[in-house]
Amino acid sequence: MSERLPNLNGLRAFEVVSRHDAVGAAARELNVTQTAVSHQLARLQAELGIDLLRRQGRGIALTEAGRTLAPHVRAAFDELRAGMAKLHQPGRRRPLTVSTLTSFAMKWLVPRLAGFQQRHPEIDVRLTTSLELVDFDHDDIDLAIRYGLGDWPALHVEKLIAEDIFPVCSPDLLAGVPPLRTPADLAAHTLLHVQSYQDDWALWLTGTGTRGVDAGSGLRFDLAATAIEAAIDGSGVALGRTGLVERDLAAGRLVIPFDVRLPTQAAYYLVTPAATLHRADPAAFRNWLLSEVAV
Repeated sequence: MSERLPNLNGLRAFEVVSRHDAVGAAARELNVTQTAVSHQLARLQAELGIDLLRRQGRGIALTEAGRTLAPHVRAAFDELRAGMAKLHQPGRRRPLTVSTLTSFAMKWLVPRLAGFQQRHPEIDVRLTTSLELVDFDHDDIDLAIRYGLGDWPALHVEKLIAEDIFPVCSPDLLAGVPPLRTPADLAAHTLLHVQSYQDDWALWLTGTGTRGVDAGSGLRFDLAATAIEAAIDGSGVALGRTGLVERDLAAGRLVIPFDVRLPTQAAYYLVTPAATLHRADPAAFRNWLLSEVAV
C-alpha cells in the first residue's frame, strides 16, 4: 500500500457501511444507490489491496483488516465534521451539547453545573434530555451520559456512578404511624414505583428476603425524579438509587429507614466518540465529571 490516501468517496462509503453492516442502509444514509456504494467499496479495496468486508448471510461483516481500519476512518470523518461546523460559525464558540436522562439531569447533573461554569466560564453548555440512544453521526451531540451495562461498541465509554437501590422516605414518614422500623413494615405503607424500573420493588423485596409486602401496590410515576419528590413530600416510600438521592439524603429531605442495599449491574456511563475527547471543550467536561464522581 502506498502512502497516498485512497479515494475519499470509498472511505466514506466504508465508514457508513462499517456502522450499519449493510449496503442498503448505507446507501440510504448517503442518498445514493446500493450499486454505487458497492462500486465505491470495490474500488477502495482494490486501491488498498486488502479485503475490508466479507459477506455474512444477507448482510456483510468487517474482516480483521476492516475492524482495524474502521475506528480510524470514523475518527477522521468526526474531525472533518467538527471542522466544518466551525466554518459555519466563524468567530463564535460552538456550544458543548450534552445528552442525558431527565431524572439524572434533574437530581445529579443540573445541581452541579454551576461548578463547571465557574471553572470554565468560556464554555457554553447545552443540556438535552432523552430516553433515546444518541446517534453521534447525525445528532448534534458531543457527550452523552447513559444508564446501562456499558456495552456501546465503537464508542469511548467510562463508568461514572455504580448504583445500589434502597428504600428512602421523608423524615416525617419515618417518625409517624404506622411504624417503619423493618422491611416487613412496608406492608402498611405506600410504595412509590417508577415505570422504567417497574420491577425494582419486587427485586429488592426478593433480594432482601422480605415477605408479606405486595410489590405491585402503590403509586406509579414516569420519572424517577418525580417518585423521589413524592417521597420527599411524604406520599410513600421510594426506592432510591445512589446517583439520584445522595443530595436529598445529605440535605435531610430524605432518610434511609433501613439500610439494606441491593447492588445493580447497571451504572451511569459517559459515552462519546473517541475523537471527540481530542477537542478541548469535551475533554474539559469529561475531566470535570470524573472529578465530581470521585468526591
